[in-house]
Amino acid sequence: MCEYLSGADAFMWSLGDDPVLRSTIVTLIVLERPPDWQLVADRFDQISRCVPRFRQRVVRSIPPLPPRWEHDPDFDLEFHLHRLTRPGLRQSDLLALAGTALMTGYDHRRPLWQATFVDGLSDGSGALLCKFDHALTDGVGAVQIASILFDNLGKPPEGGQVPSRSLGLASRALTALRHPVDAALATIPTALSIFRAARPIAGPRSPIMRNRTATRHLDILEVSKSALQFAGRAAGGSLNDAFIAAVAGGLRRYHECHGVALDDLVMAMPISIRRHDDAAGGNRATLMRVAVPVGVTDPARRICAIHERTGKARAERSLAYTQLIASGLNAMPRSYVGAELRRVDFVASDVPGFAVALRLGGAPVRMQYAFSPTLGASVNTTMLTYVDTCAIGINADTGAIPDPNVLHDCLAAGFDETVSIVP
Repeated sequence: MCEYLSGADAFMWSLGDDPVLRSTIVTLIVLERPPDWQLVADRFDQISRCVPRFRQRVVRSIPPLPPRWEHDPDFDLEFHLHRLTRPGLRQSDLLALAGTALMTGYDHRRPLWQATFVDGLSDGSGALLCKFDHALTDGVGAVQIASILFDNLGKPPEGGQVPSRSLGLASRALTALRHPVDAALATIPTALSIFRAARPIAGPRSPIMRNRTATRHLDILEVSKSALQFAGRAAGGSLNDAFIAAVAGGLRRYHECHGVALDDLVMAMPISIRRHDDAAGGNRATLMRVAVPVGVTDPARRICAIHERTGKARAERSLAYTQLIASGLNAMPRSYVGAELRRVDFVASDVPGFAVALRLGGAPVRMQYAFSPTLGASVNTTMLTYVDTCAIGINADTGAIPDPNVLHDCLAAGFDETVSIVP
């Protein structure tokens, strides 16, 4: 049976035609020592059998039909698994490898993922570098898939089909026929919400982070999860609010370093719409655009303001129509879609990771980092939690940010400022 990509999956996949918008996700897992790589390879084989997308490729359909998933008749696990041994590798070398993976496209005749085993780090550790297209899965889905990869997380999840949502649409249609006036009144706020989600915006608002290129620079930060969560709660917000506030504070500092003062920046915030009965594969997230008050210097007030604005975004009725909106965007000219995505100043993504220490192929996991696509913005900061650490992956477009080391220091100061909140 032919299986077409969902609206959101097709949208993410289509962005790969433009290197500036490419929707590749890269994860970096740092290990205390090299693992049993054969065991890790066996786990990837298991993943490819539990999650069909890992053995499927995307094939274009005859317009106006969307692209479709097709099993790769020549699937070869060894094509997707690589091993790199280079004595003396340092953290900066790992980040450079991750950056190269992020900027490199796929062989679209094959499934959209790769993994590289890295040996020879200067401190005796090992690393696993994973790369996959956003159409394959989103951040939360990737964490679910990773439960198969690690040693100590129990049995892998059962494979299954994503439940159909057509019954819900049919039910709403039947209700509309029975109660046309009520349905019309209820449709008005929904239509307005969809308009807010899809309408063009004025931006980017940064006068300095405007140029867009296909070149990326990756960096990392680490902050105590307990401290950041405490700061969020102390200011009346959440861990995610504190994370966004810290990034906003860092971006304010970065602009101040360049002699620029500003009030707001446009942020794209991924919101997961994944349900507990959804399969691990596929993109179950939507992007909501929020004006973030970077000009508010007090971190507690900034968290409070962000909590209010992101709360409104999470309550939008348009979230239920993500696939419909994505399908509409797929029908629009790529030039228009690309121009709209470039109007966003930055992306901030919060991915809940694992709360327990992990082992991979017998080796303890030291830390995990995620680098998500900029999707036309100047920078993406992705927070992946691990035990009591928030690992921040920074993916900066060097056309917009030619001095990424300055940005790194400014973001670090933004997190220091945020966790220093005292109620």
